[in-house]
Amino acid sequence: MYLLGIDLGTSSIKVAVVDVATQQNIATAQYPEEETAIKSLQTGWAEQSPNDWWFNVQQAILKLNATALFDPKEIKAIGIAYQMHGLVVVDQNQQVLRDSIIWCDSRAIDLGNQAFEAIGEEKALKHLLNSPGNFTASKLAWVKANEPDIYGRIDKMMLPGDFIAMKLTGEITTSISALSEGIFWDFKNHEISNDVLHYYGIDEHLIPAVRPLFSAHGHLKTDVATALGLTSGIPVAYKSGDQPNNALSLNVLRPGEVAATAGTSGVIYGVSNDLTYDKQSRVNTFAHVTYSEEKKHTGVLLCINGTGSMYRWAKHNFAPLATYAELNKLASEAPIGSNGLKLLPFGNGAERMLNNKYTGAQFLGIDLNTHNPSDIFRAVQEGIAFSFRYGLDIMRENGMSPKVIRAGRANLFLSEVFAQTFVDVTGIPVEFYENDGSVGAALGAGIGAGIFKSAEEAFTNHEIIKTLSPKHSVVYEPIYQDWKKILEKQLSIGS
Repeated sequence: MYLLGIDLGTSSIKVAVVDVATQQNIATAQYPEEETAIKSLQTGWAEQSPNDWWFNVQQAILKLNATALFDPKEIKAIGIAYQMHGLVVVDQNQQVLRDSIIWCDSRAIDLGNQAFEAIGEEKALKHLLNSPGNFTASKLAWVKANEPDIYGRIDKMMLPGDFIAMKLTGEITTSISALSEGIFWDFKNHEISNDVLHYYGIDEHLIPAVRPLFSAHGHLKTDVATALGLTSGIPVAYKSGDQPNNALSLNVLRPGEVAATAGTSGVIYGVSNDLTYDKQSRVNTFAHVTYSEEKKHTGVLLCINGTGSMYRWAKHNFAPLATYAELNKLASEAPIGSNGLKLLPFGNGAERMLNNKYTGAQFLGIDLNTHNPSDIFRAVQEGIAFSFRYGLDIMRENGMSPKVIRAGRANLFLSEVFAQTFVDVTGIPVEFYENDGSVGAALGAGIGAGIFKSAEEAFTNHEIIKTLSPKHSVVYEPIYQDWKKILEKQLSIGS
């Protein structure tokens, strides 16, 4: 018996098949091989085509089936993880009305700030746990204000994972966790936020039916099952944003546990049992996958837009023919501190942890007679690690004080330089696991379909593969403080 997990990322679609008996990954596939482009029609805008996502999902599943490592007919449930905070809108025929405004799009910030003030900052934070910012509700309000013809044809608005589930099943549903990441959820009243809907003039009928995150969100349509070689009628039994799903895949389910990832964006995600919030909304709180009215487990999320995207930019412009493994080796040849070269990696839209300011990515202290490619690539990795430390200190201000962080051995954490720098500059050990968002989504499907009796049962074979402890924290601290002063100077210039 198998489970299928789909991870709708910004860069590509990843899919995995997991064996229920062993909880192990049997096969994986990715489509497309090259990173999917982000459309930026204006500075600060970021869009992708939902129909392209759906095409890529189908191609990834067919590619997975072609491995012949499993019988697709033995897949019993499907789970979906997806890039958070995006907006997808469809008409009554479930046809997409415009490209998705995705997570790193900044166009709705002013609308969100106005809503924050109109609702009342204290009330918004106590009920929404966030400012509306540039989250999904504000993006929908932007469409309403700027594309009224499109807005008038909307039957349902969705998060990206809701859209993929719709294409698989023909049903449109959402969850409390999804609504919270869109800033549609009132945590105090445990209902869709009347304040947000009223201020923006959004009709509640645009919100899909709300179902438990671990439950049947529809069943696979016959025509889709035939096209993909799957069994008709199996449930889509789990949908989660990529960061709560990453936490699930690392078995980060209980208050006090913390996960990190360094993919296209960088995230530290900690579970709390409090309705906590940052007064400046620099870090954000959403309903965790285990959230319920009885157990209000929330996920406190620090997001840095430009991590993997920063590293990809550096590769493309400075060493396009090199592999990431080769670049990681090159970075290891430079000394700690990159011979004084420093990087601010904030070039992928306004950063929430910087109060929605946009500094642009910047190299500082370039010495034309000293610096070489190894310094450049180490400075990139160090700058990204420093941005994690900056954000973690904000989380500490809000009561999140992890003693250990769990991470998958993937993306930037494959680099020994980055991983050790992250540990040294934060001062927190990291436990590494074999972890993948699509595998987490598959296990989530097993929980949602009742194949596993509990989340704990789904992770009985979850094992640490490596623990990394701080080695050079004393050396890194003054280097980090110098970097922080540079960042704060840039932020004051932009004020």
